[in-house]
Amino acid sequence: MALSLEQDILRQRQQLHMTVYAQCISPNGKYLIAGNNYGTIAVFSITSSLSAEANKETWKPVVTFKAYEGAIYSLVSTDKFLISAGCGDIKGWTWKDIFQKNPKVAWSMSLPASSNFGTFETNALAYCNKDNVLYSGGGDCKVYAWDLESGTKRDTHSGHTDYIHGVSLFNQSQQLTSSSEDGTVRIWDTRTSGEAVSIIEPHKHEECARPSHGKWVGCVAVDAGDDWLVCGGGPSLSLWHLRSLTPTVTFNSPGCCPQVVTFHEDSIISGGSTPFVYHWNINGEPKIKVPCTANSVFSLAVNTESESNKVLCVSGNSSLIDIYTNFGYKTFSLNFC
Repeated sequence: MALSLEQDILRQRQQLHMTVYAQCISPNGKYLIAGNNYGTIAVFSITSSLSAEANKETWKPVVTFKAYEGAIYSLVSTDKFLISAGCGDIKGWTWKDIFQKNPKVAWSMSLPASSNFGTFETNALAYCNKDNVLYSGGGDCKVYAWDLESGTKRDTHSGHTDYIHGVSLFNQSQQLTSSSEDGTVRIWDTRTSGEAVSIIEPHKHEECARPSHGKWVGCVAVDAGDDWLVCGGGPSLSLWHLRSLTPTVTFNSPGCCPQVVTFHEDSIISGGSTPFVYHWNINGEPKIKVPCTANSVFSLAVNTESESNKVLCVSGNSSLIDIYTNFGYKTFSLNFC
C-alpha cells in the first residue's frame, strides 16, 4: 500500500514537471509518437482519438516505454524505424516491435566522446530518405551525417562554436542547415565534410536583432522549393531569401522567443516562450494566434501522411499534447500520463 502511494505521488510530481520536447508521426499517419524529459516515449493512436467514439481513454498512450535515463530531445521516422535522440546514444526502434507493444533497441549509434564531459546530448535530427542518411546536431557544436545502412558516421560538419538546436534538410538540393546558440545559421553541402558554404547571422541585422533576448538561434526550417529559410530565437523570427542571404520579413511576436518553426502549405507556423501557436502569412502578416496548454512550446508535428488524420500536434512544458484538427483552435489534448 505504501509503495503504491509513493508511486502515485511520484507520478503526480512527474506529471507536474513534465516537458514533451519531441514528436513525430508514424509512416502510416495513424500514430503520434512523443518523447519527454524523463526519457519516456509514448505512442498515441491518432485514428482512435479522432473517432466518433473517442473519450479520455482514447486520448492516452497505447504504448509507453523507457528509452533513456535522461531527456529525449528529438524523434524522426523512417519507413522501418522510429529514431530517437537525447541524453545518450541515437537509437533505432522498429515499428513492428512498437506496434506489437514489445519495443526494444534495434540499433544504436554513439557520438564521439569528450574526455572532459563524456558524451554530449543530441538536440536535433533530420532524415534524408533518398540517401538513407541521418543528420544530427547537439551539444558538441557539430553536425554529423550517419549512414543508416552501415550504422557508421559518414561525415562531420564543423564550425559552430556553441550548442546546436535545429537541423533542417533542403528539399531540392543537397544541402543542410543548422541553427545554434552561437548566433549563426549555417548552410552545409551534404556531399562533403568541412566548413559551411554560407553563414547567416540574424543578430547582426537591425531589423532582426533583439539584444535583450540574446543572439542565440533556436529553430530553423526551409521551404519546399528551397527559396526561403525561416529562423529565430533571441533575434526575431525572420524570413530569409536563400539566393541573396538577406532577411525580407520579420514576424512580430512581442515577448516570444521562437523555439520551433515549420513551413506548412502557404503558411509559417511557430511556437516558443509563450502559451500560443502563431500562424503567419509568408509576407509577415499574422494569420492567427492560437492559445495552447504549454506555457513554452518546444515541438510542432503536422500529420501530412494521412489526409483523414490531418492534425497539428503541439507540445511543450506540459504532460498534455494539444491536437488541432482545423489548426485554428484546440480540439482536445492527449495525456502523456
